[in-house]
Amino acid sequence: MTPAVQLLSALFDSAVEAALPQYCLQPYLPAKPKGKVVVVGMGKSAAAMARAVEDHWDGALEGLVITRYGHQVPTQQIEVVEAAHPVPDQNGLAAAQRILDQVIPLTADDLVLCLISGGGSALFTLPPPELSLEELAQINRQLLKSGATITEMNAVRKNLSRSSGGRLAAAAYPAPVVSLIISDVPGDDMATIASGPTVGDTVTAQEARQVLNKYQLAASPQLSQYLQQDPNPVIRPDDPCLRHNQTHLIATPQQSLEAAASQAQAAGYAPLILSDSIEGEAKEVGIVHAGIARQVVLHHQPIAPPCVILSGGETTVTGGGSGHGRGGRNSEFLLSMAIALEGLSGVYGIACDTDGIDGSEDNAGAWISPQTLTQGRAQGLNPNQFLANHDSYSFFSALDTLISPGPTLTNVNDFRAILVEV
Repeated sequence: MTPAVQLLSALFDSAVEAALPQYCLQPYLPAKPKGKVVVVGMGKSAAAMARAVEDHWDGALEGLVITRYGHQVPTQQIEVVEAAHPVPDQNGLAAAQRILDQVIPLTADDLVLCLISGGGSALFTLPPPELSLEELAQINRQLLKSGATITEMNAVRKNLSRSSGGRLAAAAYPAPVVSLIISDVPGDDMATIASGPTVGDTVTAQEARQVLNKYQLAASPQLSQYLQQDPNPVIRPDDPCLRHNQTHLIATPQQSLEAAASQAQAAGYAPLILSDSIEGEAKEVGIVHAGIARQVVLHHQPIAPPCVILSGGETTVTGGGSGHGRGGRNSEFLLSMAIALEGLSGVYGIACDTDGIDGSEDNAGAWISPQTLTQGRAQGLNPNQFLANHDSYSFFSALDTLISPGPTLTNVNDFRAILVEV
């Protein structure tokens, strides 16, 4: 790695570290209740959050959290169950039912400590009796390929659930619920993170039907009928069962971007945070970022080099194209940006998912330099064809520029940094 790429890698590391539960959870732990404490949780960071609770809580704990396969960490009092993400499986369904069974008998003297992070929508899946797990899995697969935003996807998920959309908190009533949340969504909307199992919502089954129609998704007759009848609407924000609940954002994309900005400044590069909530098609967002970098190089606007341009959020990759390659949204963003830059001197970039997994691949993302396209073409690779095939993983793998830290045990969405030298 060149010094520029080493700095970009260090910025990613600092962004991840700022969101690790072991550093950010303790200040938000609640006071002890008269009764018992039941810890539940769901998400890619759930096991690490449970471990942090155990490390900092003085007293007895019990409970269960669900995390993605490969994200387990050792715990003493809180059980950890691994399940599938992003398409739910039987492990997650069974564990979700067990969580509800644990909180339903609680009293007002007890406390539910709920640990929520990205990925919880799929991991904490509990379909209504009218629908099967396979029907939910099938509609999830379509949503993931459709280009729908996370808010649109969760509108469907919440209306096909017995656990999300405030329903976990309703099940725990009259026990108060304190939710500690790591945000992985643009705007940090707590009703969207993990489909909001402990917060009220106003999304309707009609909105879910509109999403299915908008993206022309094929729903089973039973699923369509269920949304039409809407027998189990989400819990509204003004529902009395939520009045004693508390929610705390313990880590956000903005906090991680600010940590990276501080490190960039210490290294002598002026930081510019564009936004913590950029959405859109990954390849189009890559073109826009390339245009900003070009403006910096040519006109020293909106910031003069040496600088680092930072952004977060969650882009999408819509299926289709001329092939079925490998690659998540971060590597697709980078390949598109590299093509748009066409080897512009002095510009380097990194894009990684802060959870360590770019979609369903084994890498977090990748990095590019002014030599990326030249090196690829020297190996006989056509970058435009790889982009059309959604095969950015294979392109960067051939160049040995993938970044593969493994699961980081946190998740504050995507991290992008563009370094522009003088």
